[in-house]
Order: sequence, then structure tokens, then C-alpha cells
Amino acid sequence: MVRRIVTGLDSDGKPAILSDGPSPESASSAHVAGMSRELIWATASPVAPGENIIEGGRSLVPAPGESVAMVISFPSASAFAVPGLDFAAVGAETAALFPGLAERFEAEDPAMHRTASVDYSVVLQGPIVLDLGDDRAVELATGDIVVQNATRHAWRTVGDLPATMFFVLVGADDTAG
Repeated sequence: MVRRIVTGLDSDGKPAILSDGPSPESASSAHVAGMSRELIWATASPVAPGENIIEGGRSLVPAPGESVAMVISFPSASAFAVPGLDFAAVGAETAALFPGLAERFEAEDPAMHRTASVDYSVVLQGPIVLDLGDDRAVELATGDIVVQNATRHAWRTVGDLPATMFFVLVGADDTAG
């Protein structure tokens, strides 16, 4: 069974963890040992299949109805504590590596951002922390799955350990502001 974390907005309109636990629906084969499935999330708005529209410099934030799938490797937190690290160069490189996304990083906290998308996020190698701000955070381990519902958040590595995640972003109408 996988761990599923779902984000959303609380009654005050702040990012929150709405659920944290096993998938709400799973089934196993009665005939084939080891065959099973867990439904993680489904949406009513269809995203039509189509051709791969990856283009150099294209925004990684999908428009409503579009999707983007990617793997991101996060360096250890200590990678940013290197003496003499040129943060201006890091910022420019980040903008080039993550077009459309980097522009959403907050100046006060460069990891914090929000996109108008439903993101399916799988921890391939962890640990990593999902930080929603206001001391709302959850540590994730390899195999955990997050359904990120267009809330403000950041991904933070733990100590000297790197992390790798697989993301599918599905563009949504920006109703959260």
C-alpha cells in the first residue's frame, strides 16, 4: 500500500494537508499473487491524449487541459551552503532549467511557489519535506505520493541527502487566485 498525501485549502483559505494515509480505493487479484492496483486520484475534466509538445524553453507549467510529466532531482540542503556560491548565477540557471516555474518562486523564500495545476508527485528517492508554510509540513519517504491541489508549497531536502521525484502536472483553471 502506498501513502497518499492530498493538499488543498483549509477553512481559512491557507494551504493544508487534507488527508495523509493509504489510498481510499485498492483491489488485489484473487487469481494472480502480487497483482494489485491503488486508485490515487481522478478528475472529472478530461485531458485529451495528444502528441508530445516538449519544446526547448516551453513553460513547465501547463495551461488548463495540458499536462507535463517530469523527474526532478533535488540536491541536498548542504549543496546551497557552499562558501562563495554565486546565488545570482544559481537564480539565472534555475530560470533556464525551470521555465515558467522559476518565475513563480517567491523572492522571500525562493523554494515557495504555486501553480494553477493538480500535481501528482511520487517520491522516487527520499526523504523530502513538503512545506506548505506557516509551520505546515510533512516529511515524505520513497514511494509516498502527493496530490498537490494548486496550493502554495516548497520541496525541501533533509540534511545531506538528495531526493528525486516524478511529477505529472495537469493544468487547471486558476480559481484559487
